[in-house]
Amino acid sequence: MSGKKENIWNVPNVLTMIRLALIPVYWYFILNDQYYWALGVFAVASLTDVADGWIARKFNLITDFGKLMDPLADKLMSLSVMLSLTVKGIIPWPAPVLLLLKEGTMVVGGLILYSKKVVVYSKWIGKLAQTVVVCSLLSCFFHEWILKHLGFPLHVYLVWAGVALTLIALVYYIDIALRLNKEANARMENEKNIE
Repeated sequence: MSGKKENIWNVPNVLTMIRLALIPVYWYFILNDQYYWALGVFAVASLTDVADGWIARKFNLITDFGKLMDPLADKLMSLSVMLSLTVKGIIPWPAPVLLLLKEGTMVVGGLILYSKKVVVYSKWIGKLAQTVVVCSLLSCFFHEWILKHLGFPLHVYLVWAGVALTLIALVYYIDIALRLNKEANARMENEKNIE
């Protein structure tokens, strides 16, 4: 992380903030059993995720704020959808509990590292896990069709695949975080010695 103050008001970051703002909108629709509207909000949120990442890379608008808030917005939206579908009886309870524990660990670890001016960037395994989770949650909105035409809960299997990938990603991120934390501690110790 650089010491220079960055401008967070760019298109990718605004899209990330819109995604955060869509979370209560999603809850409004799902709690009122308006599944198609809820699905629409979730789909729009997922599209803003794809768009902000592409725009940030294409036009070199990557910021530390975006690196932190983009995955946080993704996780909060995914957890909201998973929890709501669990309450509706479509997804088994252990799935969101495991995902919540994983994300809680990531947030706490991220804040500890951020306090040392270290940002752990999103890696391919995390992006793959998030993609599978989003696809599985989208499929859950069609659970009745899936059960009727396939005869088995493919949507639930996809959810478990997503949860498994997020747990694998957690191990990967913990390894990176421990190494970065060690480097940050060494850097801080050197700065103290110089003073």
